[in-house]
Amino acid sequence: MTAKRASSDQIIDPLIERQIAELDRIARVLDSHWRIPGTSIRFGADAVAGLIPGVGDAGAGLISAYLIYRASRFGVPRSVLAIMIGNVILDTVLGSVPIAGSVFDLFFKANNRNVRHLRRHLEQRARSSAAFISE
Repeated sequence: MTAKRASSDQIIDPLIERQIAELDRIARVLDSHWRIPGTSIRFGADAVAGLIPGVGDAGAGLISAYLIYRASRFGVPRSVLAIMIGNVILDTVLGSVPIAGSVFDLFFKANNRNVRHLRRHLEQRARSSAAFISE
């Protein structure tokens, strides 16, 4: 099986890398797809959907739950999944507060954070496997 180097010391299987890239695209659409002109502040569909009372944050929360489901399919430990679930709960609950929730969504990017957690775990697992094989 060939492997792709994500950086000088991180090895991830190319198939897994493609799947993570797909999850990353979904997370970016939800959290950071657009930029407010003249600023470095980015926002996504989650912040826009949050402007629709009730259903907006619920819908974004369901997509976030799908990202967590996909992460679980990689064999991510429960501790990492718990952090990811906590991020989504925080984002969904605080994001549902009218107006203030949309402002919160500008600064708290639960899905981007969760994909970073997933990637970090898989890179650590790959490094551990590579070290074990080379011994």
